[in-house]
Amino acid sequence: MAASKRGGTDPVPRGRSSSAAAEASVSAVVESFPPQVASGCRLLLLGTVPSLASLAKRQSYAHPHNLFWPFMGELYGAGPELPYAERIERLQALGVGIWDVLERCERPGSLDSGIVAASEVANDIPGLLRSYPTIAAIALNGAKAQQVFARRIEPRIDAERRGRLAVLALPSTSPANASIPRAVKFERWRELRRWVPEDRRPD
Repeated sequence: MAASKRGGTDPVPRGRSSSAAAEASVSAVVESFPPQVASGCRLLLLGTVPSLASLAKRQSYAHPHNLFWPFMGELYGAGPELPYAERIERLQALGVGIWDVLERCERPGSLDSGIVAASEVANDIPGLLRSYPTIAAIALNGAKAQQVFARRIEPRIDAERRGRLAVLALPSTSPANASIPRAVKFERWRELRRWVPEDRRPD
């Protein structure tokens, strides 16, 4: 149970009705899902906060053009062809967890660029790290997640714990991040394979 133009952010569709466009221009409070992390987690994937599509389906990275789940399929055998619950179980069995950097914020629509900075409340990532001492790496899905982590979360992590933690800044899997080709994004995301034992990776 994450990402910046977050792994779950959605671009505003073309051809919206005027009422839908007006609705998207009004900031609404958006809240994160609970962490999808299990015992033995070694790698924590952090997005920004759920998109409208994700909130509607109650699933992380639910936008059909988001590359997060296709990447999880290529890396870990947890692709979008599987039911959502099976994808989560597959990742957790491999020591991979999902969460967001923000617990809640105000945002019109789904784009991270619309988040009202003064409304940002960070998730308790330092507390999660204390509860799961096996976490060895954090991967940040996109620029906004990286920004929030650096400003609101990293300073609250104990210095000794931070020294043992690898933090990876990855290009956003969001369809709003169209300037980077898919192949270039995936080559960066391939770095995550090393956080899962080789004998447990899919072929």
